[in-house]
Amino acid sequence: MNWIEAIGYLGTGLTIASTAMSTMIPLRIVALCASCAVITYGLLIGSAPVVLTEMIQIPFNAWRLYQMVRLARDTEKAASGDLSLDWLKPFGTSRRFRAGEVLFLKGDLAEEMYLIESGRFRIAEHGLDVKPGDIVGELGMLSPGNRRTGSLACVEAGSALCLSYSEVKQLYYQNPEFGFYFLRLTSERLFQGAAETLRPDNAGTEVL
Repeated sequence: MNWIEAIGYLGTGLTIASTAMSTMIPLRIVALCASCAVITYGLLIGSAPVVLTEMIQIPFNAWRLYQMVRLARDTEKAASGDLSLDWLKPFGTSRRFRAGEVLFLKGDLAEEMYLIESGRFRIAEHGLDVKPGDIVGELGMLSPGNRRTGSLACVEAGSALCLSYSEVKQLYYQNPEFGFYFLRLTSERLFQGAAETLRPDNAGTEVL
């Protein structure tokens, strides 16, 4: 076996290895390496069909690799909490609220969530302040019967972007970055609620 055949066998081995891999980023990297090896082999033996086939595959594998790397980066960014939600604005309606205005009460039917743009809002049951950049009202989409798990009132006049649950569901499935952020947000809210429930009251007993 000469060195030209060795390059051909290398390309074949890498191609087989890529089809056997289950993780997408390493798969695409190995597939690109396989294409490079096969193209080199095709040029050395003067086979235009071999070269053309691999040249067509390279852009597809390179694009998929870019998408997967970007997805991994965005997911890590969402996990760290460093996520700008300005891109949500085209999907919702901005509304102004006066100080003292109640957006919803505990037990109300929930149909939308809010991205706070300005002002200050408060969840009375949990004593939580909701500030600009925060999302609130998302738990209603997950609660039994889509009922509100707390009350939200405007403390300082401001505005909020209102997003219907139908829009939220579409964004959840279409945008992995938002989907991961939404899961993290709801988990944090549930843990906050659990901590508040188990907090000792003024008499020293636990509220269950």
